[in-house]
Amino acid sequence: MTFSNSRTYRLSNARIHSSLAPGLSLAVDGDGFALVDIAVADGRIARIGAAANVAGGFDLKGRIVLPCFVDCHTHIDKGHIWPRQPNPDGSFMGALAATGTDRAARWSAEDVARRMDFSLRTAYAHGTKAMRTHLDSVVPQEEISWPVFEAMRERWRGRIELQAACLFGIEEVRDRGWFAGMARRVAGAHGVLGAVTYMMPDLDELLDVMFRAASEHGLDLDFHADETDDVGAVSLRRIAAAALRHRFEGKILVGHCCSLARQPDEEVLGTLDEVAKAGIAVVSLPMCNLYLQDRRHDATTPRWRGVTLLHEMKARGIPVSVASDNVRDPFYAYGDLDMLEVYRMATRILHFDHPVADWPMAVAATPAGVMRLDGAGVLAVGGPADFIIFKGRNWTELLSRPESDRIVVRDGRPIDAALPDYSELDDLMG
Repeated sequence: MTFSNSRTYRLSNARIHSSLAPGLSLAVDGDGFALVDIAVADGRIARIGAAANVAGGFDLKGRIVLPCFVDCHTHIDKGHIWPRQPNPDGSFMGALAATGTDRAARWSAEDVARRMDFSLRTAYAHGTKAMRTHLDSVVPQEEISWPVFEAMRERWRGRIELQAACLFGIEEVRDRGWFAGMARRVAGAHGVLGAVTYMMPDLDELLDVMFRAASEHGLDLDFHADETDDVGAVSLRRIAAAALRHRFEGKILVGHCCSLARQPDEEVLGTLDEVAKAGIAVVSLPMCNLYLQDRRHDATTPRWRGVTLLHEMKARGIPVSVASDNVRDPFYAYGDLDMLEVYRMATRILHFDHPVADWPMAVAATPAGVMRLDGAGVLAVGGPADFIIFKGRNWTELLSRPESDRIVVRDGRPIDAALPDYSELDDLMG
């Protein structure tokens, strides 16, 4: 299909999903798609209406059009270090050790900046318009990575809306002086306050310190929690209790929550009730968790998928998303920051089908809400003409092929969607 560079045009016979087109009142098929015409003028969506079979414009012949993606949990400071620092055994502990070794030896400002920029160019070409990255913020890395992030955010402004959350083990909060400085740094960078939680005797006290700091500085919170198969890992419930205890009014996103799927029903139901009451959102990272969780080294096959209970959460009104997480680093050897791949894998692993319902929101509108991004993740009249045109005309077509020839449209115009070549990073891999 030849696409116009005109500022005003019409796409006819486009297939859009009703969950990603708020206010749309048209007939939909069994998978939630409506056949529409989309008028674009001066970089914005001027009209969405029922397909009228009027001559002119560009006939998409039923191809799917989705809003640009929102990727709410990534680690682009770690990205692409696999060639120089692979995970020795594919385990979680192997990933921690390998990443720590590489960070201490090689994460200069130039190294982090170049790998971040490579990751952002990749995500942009695939159709992502907003991203939250966690930044390893242990001493002395926070003095390097946060200034790099702030510069990168300015460089990418208008192409990818970039957010950052600090990342360290919550035990670091015991050093109150260091943590107070970290909270000020995050606030100064308009970031998000985050940590990895574990079960420890003083977890509630440490969470209280974090919640008080978030309230003091007006920060949202983002936790890694229970990334394990240990049924005793219940820090998600402790986070929910802290949120209720502090009557926290900011946004809270919790990632992973793998152990929840291993716990007894009574524990699960109690946790989900608390999470819903606290207004917490949850993001599952299906590809990374499938890679790390239940990895065995005794010639046996893994027996669970490593993902959390998104269906049960969604049934209680808990906002749920899926995201990329790690890419080509010791925590996940693969990936390309392609949210279509994430959704494809999530559909297969988590059963986002039969019915499809409004699961497409998990890679667009829902994470946009968590990240406070008005107008992102939806197709709306008056909103920006930021969308992706695929070849697929239904879910089985869309999710069966890589769709590497997709057309990414930003501000009404197709972008150059060429992916950066891995060889650009060769000199960093020695």
